[in-house]
Amino acid sequence: MIEKNIADKIKSGARVRVHEETGQFEGLVIARKHGNEPGATFTVRAIVAGIGVEKVFPIHSPAIGKIDILSSPKKVHRSKLYWVRGSSGARIRQKLGVSV
Repeated sequence: MIEKNIADKIKSGARVRVHEETGQFEGLVIARKHGNEPGATFTVRAIVAGIGVEKVFPIHSPAIGKIDILSSPKKVHRSKLYWVRGSSGARIRQKLGVSV
């Protein structure tokens, strides 16, 4: 289970590394749903072997050992970044100002 101060820093546009029991997953947070209630989740998107991969992580899961916040955007105008799915890496960097 992750700490409350880390859970508050997980926002759309942040770059995170999630340490699970099975390994690590690093990518861009494109959605955060349901606040801090028991069913709260966040979606992380990464490019793996040239293919976009998304994983949905429950915030209060005991399977998540640690979450590292690698970078956080200065400003994001949307709470759900689903437009990232159809955009190139250069366009995402230009709009968000973070590395993808």
